[in-house]
Amino acid sequence: MGPGHLEQLLQPKMAEIRRYLIRLGAGAADAEDIVQDTVYKALLYLEAIDERKFSAWLYKVAINRYYDLCRRQRRFHYDEEPGDYEASEVELPEESLLRREQQEQIERVLGMLNPLHRQLILMKYEMELSYREIASLLGISEGKVKASLYRARQQFQHYYGGEA
Repeated sequence: MGPGHLEQLLQPKMAEIRRYLIRLGAGAADAEDIVQDTVYKALLYLEAIDERKFSAWLYKVAINRYYDLCRRQRRFHYDEEPGDYEASEVELPEESLLRREQQEQIERVLGMLNPLHRQLILMKYEMELSYREIASLLGISEGKVKASLYRARQQFQHYYGGEA
């Protein structure tokens, strides 16, 4: 599946996911950001995604990103009208800077890992997939996923300075 074909495939699917996120309560701008993020991840993991499960995979990534956003917005309430919680996105410049620095360090460390380890860490901790889901996405056994993830975490902590 080449990038061109992917774009065509993604256009209607991303519009559908955007509508779904807004139904879940995401603001339009957040929904758009999450969708862009999801497309980026899809391009990154293209080799690993089973084409038949592509749609489910996209939804899973998008929904996880949305819940991450909700968790970050501590004052978020499910019963508010979408858009009412825009103010809670405002954060202190120092907080924003600190988070960006941490994020940059994490990205740097991920870049040092071998590709399988990087992929496993992102699937497990960013996308919150189960061992079984990772095993089926990558076509390897759950035992291999667990063993490789253990090594991946050790490698990550080593590069991160033992703070992870």
